[in-house]
Order: sequence, then C-alpha cells, then structure tokens
Amino acid sequence: MTSATTLTKPATKPAFSLCVYCGSRPGHSPEFAAVAEAVGRWIGEHGGQLVYGGGHNGLMGILADAALAAGARVIGVIPKALVEREWAHQGCTELHIVENMHERKRIMAEHADAFLALPGGIGTLEEFFEVWSWRQLGYHNKPVGLLNQDGFYDSLLAFLNAAVQNGFMSDWQIDLIRSDSDATLLLEALVQAAGTTAPTARLDQI
Repeated sequence: MTSATTLTKPATKPAFSLCVYCGSRPGHSPEFAAVAEAVGRWIGEHGGQLVYGGGHNGLMGILADAALAAGARVIGVIPKALVEREWAHQGCTELHIVENMHERKRIMAEHADAFLALPGGIGTLEEFFEVWSWRQLGYHNKPVGLLNQDGFYDSLLAFLNAAVQNGFMSDWQIDLIRSDSDATLLLEALVQAAGTTAPTARLDQI
C-alpha cells in the first residue's frame, strides 16, 4: 500500500513537466551546484514544472530551491525510508512520501514529459538507465537527456559506445539519449521533443 503525503499550493498548468535525476550530494566542483541551480531556474522562468526525488540535500535541494524561487511548480517523490537520509523537502508544491523506490520512479515517470540526468551517483545512474531502458522497450516515448557537465559523463558515454562496438547494443539505442554539455541547448531540445514549448533563452541571460 502506498503512503503519500501531499502538500498542495495553487498553480496554473505548467508549460511542460521535466523529471530531473541528480545527486543527493553536492559533489566537489562548485560547477555542479551552479548547473543544478541554473536548470531549476530555467524550468521556473519558462513556466515549467519540476519532478524530482523530493530531497533537500545536495544537488537535489539546490535544484528544487532554484525552481521554487523562479516560480516553478515542484513535485517531490521520496520513499519514507529516505525521508531522514535525504531530508524530504517540505517546500515542494506537492510532496509524495511513498513506500518504496518502485512507487517513487513510477510516480515520477507518470508526471513527466521528459527526463534529464544531472551529475550524480548510483541512484541517479539507476534511475537514468531504467527510464532509458523503458524507452527502448517501448514502455514510453518521452525524451531522455544526459547533461554532461564538465565532461562528467565522458567515461560513461565512451563505455556505451564500446558496448555498441562490441555488439551488445545498437546505434539506435544510443540515439535515444540526448546528451550535451550545454544545459540551455539540452533543455530546449528536451522540451521541444516532448511536444511542449518554452521561450528560447540561454541560462546566462536569465
């Protein structure tokens, strides 16, 4: 049985809904925090909705705080076992506290028009790979993005291309991922591919 706590605040219908996966730690480079803040701000400035893991720590908290400050509607989804570890963000427009990770990922996916992975650890990678796998299996047709900030995912992308070269994957599966080091270009591409629209503006112009 799913246990959900929802905090609601009045909001207009968002122009798009972006599910973002990212670390519950800030990472060593200040650039990781900067890009999480910029992505959250972009979502809010462009009338979007953020869907994320509901935590207040690390990049997750930075992302959500920036989105809220910019006027975005923010949906957080967190398993009750992680409420204390990731410090559930009580400022979310909606905060869903669920039984397990399966419910968390299902609810996040249902509320999203597109998916984006920022730098993060094992949880970020697991969520990214699952939603990518779902797409290549045809369970959804929502765009999936990987923000390669400062080459963070260079090694991962090289590994995936090696898997293709060794016959374990096909080029079309790699092509399902939209990867870019430019956050603005990637965000615009994901929103457009999802069939939603947002005004064009670079993050450094916001």
